[in-house]
Amino acid sequence: MPPIQSPISKDSSILIVGAGVFGLSTALHLAQDGYTNITVLDRENVPSPYSAGNDLNKIVRAEYEDPFYTELALDAIKKWQTPFWAPYIRLTGYVLATSASSPSKARDSLHKSFLSINTHPAFPPASFSPVTTAQDIRHAAPMLEGPMEGWTGYINKYAGYARAAKALEHAAAVCSDLGVKLVTGDDGYAIEVLYTAAGKECIGVKTKSGTTHTASKTVICLGAHIGTLLPGIAQQVTAKSWAVAHIQLTASEAEAMRGCPVVNCRDLGFFFEPDDDTHKIKLCANGAGYTNYVSNAGSGKKLSVPSTSIVGIPREDENLIKRLIAETIPRFVGRELIDRFICWCSDAANSDYVIDFVPGCGGLVVVTGDSGHAFKMLPIAGKWVQQVLEAGMQSTRRWKWKVSVKGSEDISWRVGHVQDIKDVQMSKVTKL
Repeated sequence: MPPIQSPISKDSSILIVGAGVFGLSTALHLAQDGYTNITVLDRENVPSPYSAGNDLNKIVRAEYEDPFYTELALDAIKKWQTPFWAPYIRLTGYVLATSASSPSKARDSLHKSFLSINTHPAFPPASFSPVTTAQDIRHAAPMLEGPMEGWTGYINKYAGYARAAKALEHAAAVCSDLGVKLVTGDDGYAIEVLYTAAGKECIGVKTKSGTTHTASKTVICLGAHIGTLLPGIAQQVTAKSWAVAHIQLTASEAEAMRGCPVVNCRDLGFFFEPDDDTHKIKLCANGAGYTNYVSNAGSGKKLSVPSTSIVGIPREDENLIKRLIAETIPRFVGRELIDRFICWCSDAANSDYVIDFVPGCGGLVVVTGDSGHAFKMLPIAGKWVQQVLEAGMQSTRRWKWKVSVKGSEDISWRVGHVQDIKDVQMSKVTKL
């Protein structure tokens, strides 16, 4: 099938809307390959505080129910260990388990994920060890002195986490050094996609300040916020959120937790070793996620968009985090939960990314559907976007624009039920 879009050259003007994982990775790959006319827009500083990836840390692992993503993640892990990215990766290991009260869905998903890696030749010898008792976990991570009664799963030593915000800051700095133009504030806050008079060709975007940015190719990488600029995307991705909180450790407490693997109990939540600089432990609740549906005046339909007025986290998620702490690191029970917030991502029904030209609209590419598993791909994701721009089409079927997709309510690897954030009880209490 011949390309359906005009080709690009190294001096083609390329406009990237959104300075998160997909946006910065795309700019970086293009700039490193000699493209000279790249502009990145964001309404705030770069990397964008609106990006789910702009956080203390993100899990880096290769186990997936779908082996397609296992192969991509293994490629990414190799790139993370190269000199360019190595300062931001910590292969501390990964405990993946379910609790005694976990639903069968969580246990089934864990089993399917393990099947994608347990005999994979890319993993170093002795990468995995089973978890059938709490002592199995304590043998690998003695700082986890909690009961963890009935926990089962495995430990993956060829996994860990990335220092997320610092990795994005590094990518942004290198982009700037390579000549990428970074535009922030109202001049970078895209509020409207601009088209030719016939409406069949995208020519750029208009920003909040009234500034017009034009380009031969426009790439929208706005994560959960993409529906605010391109409402038609709501047919295939949904903005969803999860609760995040931190506990503050002293320097000596942080040192005692140093080297702790990432701990992910599929029916409770997950946490990381303390951050090197702040000594904070980040904890997240697992679940099906929260939407925020609002009316879209343009179409008369509803779409989920990130809420800017939420205070606190859902009480249900706070309870999950409390249980996770009590099960694993009970010495911190009673510690204040700080920096609590809701993290938004763009969720696809099949957890596939969408990286494609918008049908019937020349020059406009969307990169979305991170589905909570995109950050680990930071070193390689931009390559996929570059390939689409250069080929003039998306050849990977699963990443094409979908005309009609069922809602992303029942994701195979998540437990619980999706709720709208406006319908849940929020916790205002900060003590455990």
